[in-house]
Amino acid sequence: MKKFFIIITILMATLSAAAQTDRAHTLKVYNWADYMDLELIPEFEEYYEKETGEPVKIIYQTFDINENMLTEIEVGHEDYDVVCPSDYIIERMLSKGLLQKIDTNFVKTTVNNLGNLSPWIREKMQLISPSDSIRVADYATAYFWGTTGLIYNKKYVSDDEVQSWGAILNPKFKGQIFIKDAFRDVYSVIIQYAKYQEIIDGHADRQVLASDLSDANLKAVEDVLRAAKPQVAGWEADFGKDRVCQGKVWLNLTWSGDAQWAIDEANEGVELEYVVPKEGSNAWMDGWVIPIYAKNVKAASYFINFLCRSENAIRNMEETGYVSAIATPEVLDGMIDEDAYDPLDASYFFGEDADSVCLNHVLYPDKSVTDRCILTRDAGNRSEALIEMWSRVKGNQLNWKMLTFIIIVMSSLLVFIIIRKLRIYRRHQMRKKRLEAQHWV
Repeated sequence: MKKFFIIITILMATLSAAAQTDRAHTLKVYNWADYMDLELIPEFEEYYEKETGEPVKIIYQTFDINENMLTEIEVGHEDYDVVCPSDYIIERMLSKGLLQKIDTNFVKTTVNNLGNLSPWIREKMQLISPSDSIRVADYATAYFWGTTGLIYNKKYVSDDEVQSWGAILNPKFKGQIFIKDAFRDVYSVIIQYAKYQEIIDGHADRQVLASDLSDANLKAVEDVLRAAKPQVAGWEADFGKDRVCQGKVWLNLTWSGDAQWAIDEANEGVELEYVVPKEGSNAWMDGWVIPIYAKNVKAASYFINFLCRSENAIRNMEETGYVSAIATPEVLDGMIDEDAYDPLDASYFFGEDADSVCLNHVLYPDKSVTDRCILTRDAGNRSEALIEMWSRVKGNQLNWKMLTFIIIVMSSLLVFIIIRKLRIYRRHQMRKKRLEAQHWV
């Protein structure tokens, strides 16, 4: 009930702020849906006024697709003050000059929390710099991160059967696999499968391979995905985790955050597990940036700094199920659970003292896993070729289950429309008769 009133308050404040022209005291935040503890919004407004002596009201809006958000800013020149795009979109925005630096002048008056980010995260994020002269940390602060892997139903799938991405080719799983409808993520993991022998022979580098969208590499990935199609029940944007946790399908190529959600929400009798296959994967990251058309850089910078506080990072993780980029001792202590998890090496993220800590392996993979993870780069001028390949792979994906489902839905819709039309026609005829009767009286 408390959260309900908070959400209503935020919506009312958003509508009120939108009608104002005082942008100096308004902060427009654009974020993914369900990606923050909303109770932090009024808390930030109080924090900002206490730190600066100035009031601020947040307009909080959400988006569901990176590219749509980017179009609003690049083409529409929307004046969002702080947004949360994914790694490859941050790279594209940097390349196009769509970002401005985070203002760190606040360190003179308040605690600078930007240093709480994991050094490993900073190193990975620097990979998306469009040039050696651009320091990504000046323009972007990582927020959440995770991996891409396979979640599977242990009743039907053994651990050994999912140690490789080749699991999607196994005829045993015909019609039992959902693949995330995210061409950039899928490409980056399947190219590592297709070229695995070259990787282990030392003739190819994972990061270079995942960033190389040559015709030859696109064909190699397309060949694997076409061979996997008999096993694929569908390409999903968000519903795959639901089907897996209900026991409707056995395998889902998905993100670690969705996998953890499915594990937590699995129906009774459905035991799920998540694995990052041996060939390699990608470590995706979303981060906060300030677009070039922002009107309140000061408040945006304070907001980013506020979210980097340890206690706020923990709250956001607990609320969303995703993993924060913050790597302070307080966050580590809050995530350790010796009763629930076996020890793993998280020294890459938290430092040397975390080489054997009991953490959730879905959220914090062992160092042996992250050592074979790359960071997804922007496809640049090869984006169209990648999308065309993806469209060819998906184009004929209408197995009998999906076709039957579509026919049932369309038939039901048609019946509904016909019945509705008949009811409207009958009401019209009855009304017409009543009017005629009244006319003759």
